[in-house]
Amino acid sequence: MTGKKKVFVALSGGVDSSTAAALLLEAGFDCAGVFMITNDRAGQAQADAEKVAGKLGIKLYVLDLRGEFEQILNYFCSEYKRGRTPNPCVLCNRGIKFGRLLSFARDNGAELFATGHYARILESGSSAGLYQAADARKDQSYALAMIDKKALAYIILPMGDYSKEQTREMAKKFGLGLEGKKESQEICFIPDNDYAAVLETLWPELVRKGKIVDEHGKVLGEHNGTHRFTIGQRQGLRVAMGKPYYVVRIDAETNTVTLGPKEEVMHKRLSATGVNWLIDRPQASFRARVRVRYNNRGAQATVFPEDDSVTVEFDEPIAAITPGQLAVFYIQEGENSRVAGGGWIKDATD
Repeated sequence: MTGKKKVFVALSGGVDSSTAAALLLEAGFDCAGVFMITNDRAGQAQADAEKVAGKLGIKLYVLDLRGEFEQILNYFCSEYKRGRTPNPCVLCNRGIKFGRLLSFARDNGAELFATGHYARILESGSSAGLYQAADARKDQSYALAMIDKKALAYIILPMGDYSKEQTREMAKKFGLGLEGKKESQEICFIPDNDYAAVLETLWPELVRKGKIVDEHGKVLGEHNGTHRFTIGQRQGLRVAMGKPYYVVRIDAETNTVTLGPKEEVMHKRLSATGVNWLIDRPQASFRARVRVRYNNRGAQATVFPEDDSVTVEFDEPIAAITPGQLAVFYIQEGENSRVAGGGWIKDATD
């Protein structure tokens, strides 16, 4: 990672993107920062990004993308209306960060675009590939699986070789003043991680009383909206069964949430649509490690491609395959785990 190339860094005001910018400067890159405003709560983050840019001595561009971000909000709501669990960060990475910001960088003379994501871009043959970060505990490649394959040639991810602990140490060394900053686990437009409150404020029609039933249709209780539930959920059900019960099905049409024992959320097969390939489109089935949510390490499976969809058959049943989340396929290349592609989970079967 050396050179005099011009690179734009997506600065969020956090320790990861700030350290990425400092590393690029140290390596001799010609750097500029770009901050995106996606919601009305961005004031403090923008101030932090401006402070970092000042310390590093780089120009900071500020883009107000609240209008464009409406599509993410609409998607977020519409998925819950359908009884699915959305993943807005995945959509934002494709359309906004590695779409709109990357285009802005290229239009303003940048040869490369960088973020603070923990993942790696490595050369594979004559093209670039997306790979899991060196530190699997912090890996964020799952959330990048839907970016445009063509974008990989212009992306650099400086943090992919480091752990979070190393990042904080480097931030201290660079004098960024961020090494102690608390890491946010929130979706950027969800204050206090209370997504239900945001949904109910923006789309009050989601609040509808409905039935909570068991797998035989017996009424167990009442809920105030299917958007408050996700497949595999165990906590906050407000139903006493004498043994652990989980959300096994959400039917938005009938406004019904079905609960069942652990075995009811275990499945061996899923179908996914809208598949995005980051390798040459496979012409036959292949073996892969498949992750079905962000904090899932993945399980061994066979992937069967067909047009823009896939069927995934796992070697062993796995828990809580959730419609609306992403299934991401990893193939092993020596010691490196490469993202072959990903698709939106449609359903799961035994």
